[in-house]
Amino acid sequence: ARIEDLAGLAHRATVERFGKTMQMYAPLYLSNECVCTCTYCGFSQGLDIRRKTLRLDEVAREASTLAGRGFRNILLVSAEHPKRVGVEYVARCIAETQHHVPYVGLEIAAAEEDDYRSYAGAGCDGVVLYQETYDPEVYAAHHLGGPKKRYAWRMDALERAARGGIRHLGIGALLGLGDWRFDALALLAHARWLERHCWRAQINISFPRINPAEGGYTPAHPVGVAEFVRILCLFRLALPTAGLALSTRESPALRDRLVPLGITHMSAGSSTEPGGYESPGEAGEQFELEDRRSPHEVASGLRAMGYEPVFKDWEVMQSPATAARA
Repeated sequence: ARIEDLAGLAHRATVERFGKTMQMYAPLYLSNECVCTCTYCGFSQGLDIRRKTLRLDEVAREASTLAGRGFRNILLVSAEHPKRVGVEYVARCIAETQHHVPYVGLEIAAAEEDDYRSYAGAGCDGVVLYQETYDPEVYAAHHLGGPKKRYAWRMDALERAARGGIRHLGIGALLGLGDWRFDALALLAHARWLERHCWRAQINISFPRINPAEGGYTPAHPVGVAEFVRILCLFRLALPTAGLALSTRESPALRDRLVPLGITHMSAGSSTEPGGYESPGEAGEQFELEDRRSPHEVASGLRAMGYEPVFKDWEVMQSPATAARA
């Protein structure tokens, strides 16, 4: 099918299911200390970057800052370090963040079912875990050390999360790490499997493309814009009830173009550095961002396109017209 036809079908399918509402979220990085060696990651063990794990008071300040910028949805993110980022620490970070926003997600190391139960009890609403690549050989070539080497353990994590009471499950593949055609098909199969076996949970899917990172990795299988658009449209048509997320890895112009094609969740004003909202420059970032617009700019752009962001944009809401709508 022509890409224009796919785009039209994807747009109609999205509006029929989700309307023209966009869930806006921000990542809050807890730690860049890591015991894993991954070829593509700016937090990989052994890289000469400034390392930091946030104290609970720093987590509170970061969450408060994001809430003050309008966010109602915060995704807690961390590198893998069992001692620095243990279950009790993560649960306390979730509970602290819950004081500031109504929705808290988690993107950290794969965990045991009981750990996910602890996270749910602390107030965690969703878990995001990318398989990175679904090709076991490619996976082994890029995950050289640490607990993330366990391909099957990571693959099964979201089932454990669902059994532990997590109600939103997010998956994704890091496009460009392996053959993107294979990874896209495997990601689709994974999503459909989760829909059948974890039917109480909402399934969300992300499509990150590799960006430059501290380790200097460049993708062996780069995904062009045309291929990226086609993937997005096909996923929307194949999975009409799934949420589709788009991060600030992509440029502002491309993000705006992709909004009508099926996107339901967007990050904005992001930092990939622990403490990066209140005290930027004190720790290393995970990867470079392309869209550095402020949350207010992203929300205003969405409204200009006819979308209503789930976001407390205080400057906009001060006007009588938008205040009445809010």
